[in-house]
Amino acid sequence: MFSAEARIRTDRPGRYLTQLCGHTAQLSVLLPHKRNHTHNHEHGEDIAAMPRRAECSDTEGVIEFDRGRCTLLATGEELVLLAEADDQQQLRLMQDAIAARMRRIGRRDQLNLTWQTRSARPGLETGAPRRSPGIDDIMTA
Repeated sequence: MFSAEARIRTDRPGRYLTQLCGHTAQLSVLLPHKRNHTHNHEHGEDIAAMPRRAECSDTEGVIEFDRGRCTLLATGEELVLLAEADDQQQLRLMQDAIAARMRRIGRRDQLNLTWQTRSARPGLETGAPRRSPGIDDIMTA
């Protein structure tokens, strides 16, 4: 499992969490028929990085992709994003798609999103059972 984390400093992390999840949820509903194509020319994105589902509360969220997921957490002063995927290419596509959406919704505040690669969790390379990451995983990393 490959993963990367981004921490976005903002005084409105909850607002951006709900906007990001809401925007990606709309894309997953509006563009499911385009999954059979490899590239969405209309939005300039690789369909492999299109979300399948997104849901959130005011402080936590998850965006699921075909081969990965992004877990979100809004703290008092930042939005934390943890992207995880089965392979590096899928992780990169997810990172690019999420960053592009954040640039759109955060353009007024000029939000800065920089991904930091995280090392694989112990046991994942050996075939040990995998579990989905939770908010606690983000906070203890």
